Amino acid sequence: MRKFMVDILNTLDIGLDTTRVGVVQYSSQVRSEFFLKTHSKLENMVKAINEIVPLAQGTMTGLAIKYLMNEAFSPGQGDRPKVPNVAVIVTDGRPQDRVAEVAAEARERGIEIYAVGVARADMTSLRAMASPPFEDHVFLVERFDLIHQFGLQFQDKLCGKDLCLESDHGCEQLCESSPGSYTCHCLPGYRLNADGKSCSAIDLCVEGKHDCQQICISSPGSFTCDCDQGYHLNDDKKTCSR
Repeated sequence: MRKFMVDILNTLDIGLDTTRVGVVQYSSQVRSEFFLKTHSKLENMVKAINEIVPLAQGTMTGLAIKYLMNEAFSPGQGDRPKVPNVAVIVTDGRPQDRVAEVAAEARERGIEIYAVGVARADMTSLRAMASPPFEDHVFLVERFDLIHQFGLQFQDKLCGKDLCLESDHGCEQLCESSPGSYTCHCLPGYRLNADGKSCSAIDLCVEGKHDCQQICISSPGSFTCDCDQGYHLNDDKKTCSR
C-alpha cells in the first residue's frame, strides 16, 4: 500500500502551488495522516507515508468519505478554490456503513472519486462510490502485493488527463497542463495577476518604459509616439518638430 501511494506521488508535480496531496486512513475510525497543506515537498510526504501505523480492523467507508468532504477537502486544511479535487479510495472489504448516499453527495460537491478494490472488495460498493464512467474510475486487484504493479495503469487514468481541457481551470488567457496540475499564463503584452488566474495589460506609457518626446499611446505590451498640436513626428518615430 505504501509503495502504491509513493509510486503515484512520483508521477505528480508536488508543491503548494501545484499538486497538493493528503492521506487519510480509515477502519472503524478515521484518522488523517497529513492534510493537503501539510507538506510541500515529495520527500516529506514519502517519509510520512512510510511512518504510517495501520489502524485496527473495520471498514467504515461512508464515514471516511464524509470526513473527506467536511475536513480533508476544506479550505482550513489546504483546499483551494477552482482546483480539481480527486479522492482515491482503497479498500479490501465490504463497507460496514452506507456509502452510496454520501459518495453521491461528494461527487455533487465536485470531488472526483476513484475506487480501488483489493482481494475481497465488493464490486457493487466500488461502483456506488466511484465517479462515472466506471471503466475509468473502478479498479480491482487480487492481492495487496500486486497493487503496485497495477499502479501504472491507475496512474495513466489519474495523471494522464489534460486538466486544461477537462476542468474549469479559470485561466483568463492561457492554460498549461502538467501531470495532475496546471498553471495559468498570459498573452504577450499582459502579466499574470496575484490571483494566478487573471491577466492585466502591461501599460508601458504609465510605467515610464518609453522614450516618446511628447505623447505616448499605449497598447498591451507596446506603445507608439505622437506629437502635440502644431508638431509633427520625426522619422525616428519618437521626437517631434514644429
